[in-house]
Amino acid sequence: MAEEKPQHGSLGGLVAGMREGHESGRTKELEWRQAQLGGLIRLITEEEDAIFNALHEDLGKHRVESFRDELGVLVKSFRNTLQNLKKWVAPEKAHAPLISFPCNALVVPEPIGVVLIFSCWNLPLGLALEPLSGALAAGNAVVLKPSELAPSTAAFLAANIPRYLDAKAVKVVQGGPEIGEELMEHRWDKVLFTGNARVGRIIMTKAAKHLTPVALELGSKCPCIVDWLDSKRDCQVAVNRIIGAKWSTCAGQACIAIDYILVEEQFAPILIELLKSTLERFFTEPEYMARILNEKHFDRLTNLLKDHQVASSIVHGGHADRKTLRIEPTILLNPPLDSDIMTEEIFGPLLPIVTVNKTEDCIAFLKPKPKPLAIYAFTKDEMLKQRIIAETSSGSVTFNDAIVQYGLDSVPFGGIGQSGFGQYHGKYSFELFSHRKAVLRRSLLIEFMFRYPPWDEYKMGMLRRVFRFDYLSLVLALLGLRHCCRTA
Repeated sequence: MAEEKPQHGSLGGLVAGMREGHESGRTKELEWRQAQLGGLIRLITEEEDAIFNALHEDLGKHRVESFRDELGVLVKSFRNTLQNLKKWVAPEKAHAPLISFPCNALVVPEPIGVVLIFSCWNLPLGLALEPLSGALAAGNAVVLKPSELAPSTAAFLAANIPRYLDAKAVKVVQGGPEIGEELMEHRWDKVLFTGNARVGRIIMTKAAKHLTPVALELGSKCPCIVDWLDSKRDCQVAVNRIIGAKWSTCAGQACIAIDYILVEEQFAPILIELLKSTLERFFTEPEYMARILNEKHFDRLTNLLKDHQVASSIVHGGHADRKTLRIEPTILLNPPLDSDIMTEEIFGPLLPIVTVNKTEDCIAFLKPKPKPLAIYAFTKDEMLKQRIIAETSSGSVTFNDAIVQYGLDSVPFGGIGQSGFGQYHGKYSFELFSHRKAVLRRSLLIEFMFRYPPWDEYKMGMLRRVFRFDYLSLVLALLGLRHCCRTA
C-alpha cells in the first residue's frame, strides 16, 4: 500500500479543521465516544489478518506474538473502557466545608481539545491505538502520527481508521521526521510521544513555543533481579518468564523488556544453563522470534559486541545475519560496566548478566542509576520486596514476572525521570487526555462580612476560627458571645 504524505502547507488546514470539529461539541457527546470505541473494537477484530500481515512485514512477528502483545491486549482494553466510560465521565462529588453552606463542589472531567499522538515502531499497533482509545474516550479530536519505521502498519492505520472512526475528528498523518517537526509547529492541547529521549527533547522544545503539555514515554535500562530460588520448578518458571520478557517480545526491542540481570555469583551458572536449555526448547524455528527492525538497528546492536572485552563475555549465542536481520539470543556474563552495552539501552536480543556478592547488593547497584521504566525481581523474600519498593524509584515494579504489568488496565503505565512522565492504560488513558475541572456552586443566602476589609483584630479572630474549622467558636462569636471564645 503506497504511503501518502501530506504536503507541509496542508497541515495547518488539517489542524484548524480538527479544532473546528472539536469546538462544534460533537466529540463531547457520550454516544460519540462510545461509537468510536466500538469502531476500534471492530477494526481490530474484523481486520485481524491484515494486521498480522502488517506486523510480520514490519518486524517479522509471528501472528501468535502479535495477538498476545498487541491485538489481544487492545481489544481487552477497549472493552474495559467502553464498559466503564459512563462512570468515568460522570462528575465526582467533592467535599465542601460547612462554612461554605449552602454549597456543593464537583470535579467534572472534560476533553482537553485537539491532541497529537506520536507512536513508536516496536509495538506499532498497540502504541498507536491504546492512547488513541483514551483520547477518544475523553472526548478529544485526535491526530495520530504513526512511526514511519513500521511502514506497513502505518499504511494500514491510515487506510482503515477513516473506515471505522469519525474521519472528521480522527486523522492519521504519515511521514518521516520532517512531518513530525512540522506538526509540532502548530498548537495542540496535548502531545503524547513514545520513543527515544533524543527525539523527546525535540518534542518538548517545540511544545514550549505554545506551552503545550507533553507526556513522554521513553526507554530505559530495565533491570531484573534474580534471587536464589531453591525449587527447580520455581527456577524454571522464572526462566520462562525472563525469556518471555527478553526475547519473546519483539526480540527485546521493547521499552519494558528486561535489559540486564543482577544475580548472586554462586547462582549465575545455574541460571545461565537453565536459560540456554529453555531457549533451545522455545525457539525451535527462527520465525518464533521477531527480527531486528532494520540494518541501522542491526548494526547498532552488533557494534555493541565488537568491543573485545564485551565479546569475550559472551557465554551463549552471538551469531548475527545481516541479510535476514536476525540476531541469535545472546547471553553475556559480566561485561565491563563502563561498556556501551551496560550504559546504553540495548533494545535487542542481547542479555548481560551481572553478578553481585549478595542479592541485597542489587539495591545499592541500582540507586545511582537513572530511574528505569520498570524494575523486575524474582524472589520470595518479602523483606527484599519491601526494600526494592521503598529504596528504588521506577515507573513500575513487578515481582516474579515481567512485562505483564503493561497489559493490566487497572494500573498506570508510564515512566519517571529519564524514562518519561505521564501515565496511561485503562482509566489512566482517559485521565491523561482529560481536564479535571473544579465546579463550585454557592448560594447568595449567607454572607460573612469578616471576609472583607476594613481589617481589624475581630476579623482576624473570625478567620482563624474558619481555617481551623472551629465552628462552635465561630457561631458563638457571631452571636456576640465573645467571652466564650477566648481561644481564638
